[in-house]
Amino acid sequence: MAIVEITIIPVGTSSTSLSAYVANMQVVLAQMKEPISYQMTPMSTIIEGDLDDLFKVIRRLHELPFQKGAERVSTSIKIDDRRDQPSSMRQKMKSVESKLIP
Repeated sequence: MAIVEITIIPVGTSSTSLSAYVANMQVVLAQMKEPISYQMTPMSTIIEGDLDDLFKVIRRLHELPFQKGAERVSTSIKIDDRRDQPSSMRQKMKSVESKLIP
């Protein structure tokens, strides 16, 4: 299972606010047929699943701002694809939390 951090920035819109684009992305993620998990953060969205499925999802998400009138879109992705053992967003968080000094 791979974990992807994706940030999509529409350019050439009539406003500096991006929350409507982010909300649209979250709605579309909730409707994806691919078996993925996702989590919105203040600066990006984290998606986990099979790498082939994630690339399909990324492509659809990249197209969303164009469908809403953006004239240019900048998409940044970061991929964590660990193959020596199972990995997930939850597992990664638990691993760090277990190492925090009480």
